[in-house]
Amino acid sequence: MEEPAKDPGHGRSPFERDRARVLHSAAFRRLAAKTQVHAAGTDDFLRTRLTHSLEVAQIAREMGAGLGCDPDVVDTAGLAHDLGHPPFGHNGEAALDEVAAGCGGFEGNAQTLRVLTRLEAKVYGPDGASVGLNLTRACLDAVGKYPWARRPGRRKFGVYADDLPVFVWLREGSPAGERRCLEAQVMDWADDVAYSVHDVEDGIHGGYLTLEPLLADSDERAALCADVAVAYSTESPGYLGEVLVDLLADPVLAPLAGYDGSHRAQAALKATTSALTGRFVATAVAATTDRFGPGPHRRYAADLVVPRSLRARCALLKGIALRYVMRRPDAQGRYQRQREIVTDLVATLVARAPEALDPVFAPLWRAAPDDAARLRVVVDQVASLTDPAAVTWHDRLLGT
Repeated sequence: MEEPAKDPGHGRSPFERDRARVLHSAAFRRLAAKTQVHAAGTDDFLRTRLTHSLEVAQIAREMGAGLGCDPDVVDTAGLAHDLGHPPFGHNGEAALDEVAAGCGGFEGNAQTLRVLTRLEAKVYGPDGASVGLNLTRACLDAVGKYPWARRPGRRKFGVYADDLPVFVWLREGSPAGERRCLEAQVMDWADDVAYSVHDVEDGIHGGYLTLEPLLADSDERAALCADVAVAYSTESPGYLGEVLVDLLADPVLAPLAGYDGSHRAQAALKATTSALTGRFVATAVAATTDRFGPGPHRRYAADLVVPRSLRARCALLKGIALRYVMRRPDAQGRYQRQREIVTDLVATLVARAPEALDPVFAPLWRAAPDDAARLRVVVDQVASLTDPAAVTWHDRLLGT
């Protein structure tokens, strides 16, 4: 990787150029047909990975502006943060992690780094090897939610073993340890905010969830808090329960009751979404500037401060989507089929490579030095597929 100079002939800063490269990349376009929570293409209202990424970028840019971050760095991080996600969302991610055990597993964030620095076709280095989009250190560091390699006891990680050289390069100049730059923290919180608020909005609109059971049943509230304590929060179920009572009593949620899909109801739902998003952003910006001063703050000059109760509210909204949308009984058969498609594709491509691979990946498979490296190429191929492409490939290769 090389630190790029100013964009010749266009007057763009390196960070403006980075943003443009991500926005125009093939990997970014493919997000339009990749699942966020609901299967891509099932409802024109519901979000895909592409619309989610655009919303994360907008939230991150607004938050970054309040802190003095470079707007193009946080915007680029928001646009790029999900480029490594495979077909079928986190369900596909879990299936790929299982079948990729022989090459170090699979993780969407580590795959994002791989897409940005190796797989996306844009720039070649002096040695003739692809360097992906050849982004600046600052933007690559801002994309890194989990700046560490895989290790026991940690489900999330941000770099595969064979991508460590570029990881070391992009982390040059950062403090020792695993501290994330401020822009990465801003992007991560923007992702949480978008994920929590918008998935609830989509669930309400799609008729998958209603708040009535939580309002009426203390046992149901306790069960939700137990889910959240396992999946999204380090807080105790008891503390989460206290925050949940306050959240449900918040007048801003009142428009969610009795949603009927009408134009007026959609406007009220959008008002709730906007109000919640604004609170999550403004409160974090205010808390950060209270602690570190007015700024401008960039890179490692400050850390994002998210008050405890605010983080708990966000986790509870994510838990509502988890419990009532992602875990709904009628979705389990579809999830199982998705896992089978991913697993079958990897097994079939391992057996039929390199002929069955795309022209982009077949030469990489031939050049791979061992079975683990060849498996990684197959995983890269499957991870690049959109939801419909994965189904089409499965039908073509397995005749089902």
